[in-house]
Amino acid sequence: MQTAHIKIKKINAGEQTEVEDQLAVEAPLEIQLGWQGAAGYEQKTISVTMRTPGDDAELAAGFLFTEGILQHIDQIKHILAQPTRVLITLAPGVVPQLQQAERNFYTSSSCGVCGKTGIDAVKIQPPFAKQADGLMVPASLFYGLQHGLQQKQLVFETTGGLHAAALFDTHGSCMLLHEDIGRHNAVDKVIGAAFKNRQLPLSQHILLLSGRAGFELIQKAVMAGIPVIAAVGAPSSLAVQLATEHDVTLIGFLRHDRFNVYSGSHRIKV
Repeated sequence: MQTAHIKIKKINAGEQTEVEDQLAVEAPLEIQLGWQGAAGYEQKTISVTMRTPGDDAELAAGFLFTEGILQHIDQIKHILAQPTRVLITLAPGVVPQLQQAERNFYTSSSCGVCGKTGIDAVKIQPPFAKQADGLMVPASLFYGLQHGLQQKQLVFETTGGLHAAALFDTHGSCMLLHEDIGRHNAVDKVIGAAFKNRQLPLSQHILLLSGRAGFELIQKAVMAGIPVIAAVGAPSSLAVQLATEHDVTLIGFLRHDRFNVYSGSHRIKV
């Protein structure tokens, strides 16, 4: 369940009424890895993240991929999703790259990078070789993306408390959409679904973010090979720097008839 119902007091013009309100659910999820090591079977908690319950298998798979711990879906033998944890068991002979997971065990719903133990730990090495994508997207296509997102973002309409990440094709059709109280979780759910479906790299797709474009979201998109990112909100300076370094087209302040291009303008056809 993604929403919780509670009774609240509503104050309006000095008058008090009791009404029922809906809140976005926030709950911890433990992400665990299990594998056969030199000393026998090993199991380790990689992270505890605060998330909105739902699509937890996709969240865990996406997290492990975007953190560089796993590189291919064939490395996974089985995913066991339970109410408070996801256990991903690796295929025989696969040893996880845990040096990539220099993260404290607890991460909040508001930040996907602040658990890192050092500045070097936020650096990434995309698993896919960079190739010319030849992508050219008409500016007019972006004008309809936000409307498509709003039509599908159901829980936000009732709670106002969730972020959304959506994957569109170059014709403007929404391929995947996930909501979460954590913006980085929403992106991990989208990328995790594509990872499980063997759709990576997403070199002919557009990632739409319902809020701002922070560094950690650009980092996850780069890992998945996404060449175009559009955000309803503003990008950060570090997000623009990372997008420029990896030749990603980054759009911010997307509205129905306008947007700003912060990097990669060569893919936008006006």
